[in-house]
Amino acid sequence: MLLSFLSSLRPMYQDDEIALMLSPEDVRDPALGIDDGYTFNIYLRRPRRRIGYVSLRIGESPALYYLGHIGYRIEAEFRGHGYAARACALMMPLMRDLQLKSVCITANPENVPSRKTCEKLGCQLESIPAVPPAYQAMCGGARFKCRYILTLS
Repeated sequence: MLLSFLSSLRPMYQDDEIALMLSPEDVRDPALGIDDGYTFNIYLRRPRRRIGYVSLRIGESPALYYLGHIGYRIEAEFRGHGYAARACALMMPLMRDLQLKSVCITANPENVPSRKTCEKLGCQLESIPAVPPAYQAMCGGARFKCRYILTLS
């Protein structure tokens, strides 16, 4: 894939603090309805250090309803600096290039930092549905998920 080759040469997306580098990890998972996608490792630019990842999952399915189109994780020692929101914002040109009109980000109701990330991005809380038992394991045991919608147009 061309994106994979380019990522080996330079960051795919960056701002003054972080850089996103495409990971070779395959995001596709037909069983979950993930047709395609991208995972980017998030690096601090100075000093260069991996601090987490952000993924874009492309597709629609009952599983993605609870997982969301975007997932992220910032390592514990780097939390509280807004890096997840910055990483999501850096992916917006890619999402627009893919002609996505909106994406969903889900968070556990008690995960206040993740909910603040969604709000910082300008997402709108759509609902807080109960997670059916069949999907709870893939959602880390969560019984409810906050569904936030990020409009890209």
